Amino acid sequence: MTPWYPSEQDAMSGLFVYKHAEAVRASGVDVRVLASQGWTDMWRQWKALRREGWMPDIVQLNVIQKQGLLAMWLKRRFHIPYIIVEHWSGYLPENGQFRRMSAARQNLYRRIAREAEQILTVSQPLQRAMQACGIEAGEWGTIHNVVDDFFFEKSPKTNDQSPITNHKTLLHVSCFDERAKNVKGLLRAAKMLSEKRRDWRLVLVGTGVDFQEVREYAAGLEIPDGLLEWTGELTSRQVAERLQNADALVLSSRYETYGVVLAEAAAAGVPILSTPVGIAEELGALIVPQEVAQHKPGRFAEFIECILWNEKVANNQSPITNNQSPITSQFTADAIGRKLLSVYDSCLHRDI
Repeated sequence: MTPWYPSEQDAMSGLFVYKHAEAVRASGVDVRVLASQGWTDMWRQWKALRREGWMPDIVQLNVIQKQGLLAMWLKRRFHIPYIIVEHWSGYLPENGQFRRMSAARQNLYRRIAREAEQILTVSQPLQRAMQACGIEAGEWGTIHNVVDDFFFEKSPKTNDQSPITNHKTLLHVSCFDERAKNVKGLLRAAKMLSEKRRDWRLVLVGTGVDFQEVREYAAGLEIPDGLLEWTGELTSRQVAERLQNADALVLSSRYETYGVVLAEAAAAGVPILSTPVGIAEELGALIVPQEVAQHKPGRFAEFIECILWNEKVANNQSPITNNQSPITSQFTADAIGRKLLSVYDSCLHRDI
């Protein structure tokens, strides 16, 4: 059950949920997805499954919302256990959406959580944020998002995308939601770096609600021509190609529950410069403090120099230089499918 799932209207919505479902389905499990943002439509989809004579052994609820009432009802009526896989950033203090909800709705979320057999979050920071919001679980765990196999492929760098071969390439990938992604903070740092050296370029991949505003902001900074490249939205394979030809990835976000591009960069063996969000610290990324990323562009520029040219910053941090973090083996569809099956098996062998 999920409120987010790819559709003809939005092929990217809930793509991580789709990949989880496919990882389990590849193991031979009969998976049915109920995808709706409304209770009525969710109930209609459930009734259609029942008319087919189909009944689940276990329910996976992706994101705690009112659709969880159906999961609770199935547990009480048919003794079908459910787990929760949580991705929502609303629990994070930087987002704050959970705390802005009514007390009644907050209590509903807490009640749905308490009756779950287990809650799997996509990162430890998300689990801590949920606990700070009063979300309790019988058991907690973590589950990664799936990284497509082609991100793990190794290919020699090409210079097709860079007219000057001795320049360093810094890649940024986001949905250009400025409230979360802080792209303007990254651009201010790029401006400061351009005043010191020009043997680099920043490639910005993606589009989104604030894309045009961010481009206009960049124009106002008057960063020299040739240092910025705006690609627009790319396919996953194109992002993988860009990563394979980048010298580092930079993420300047104010908050992330996971940061799938971090996992993709780690799989590709690309050094990562990131604020302390999602799984960045777990991956051993070079961490830029939030205060620096948002308000100190000169210092942020020093961190960029550090990741691109292996220079030191004032606090003696150095970038990671190894190709792939050992954790990347947990990003494959096979590994995630096996992890979910293990959780299902554990729940089905308990007394419900």
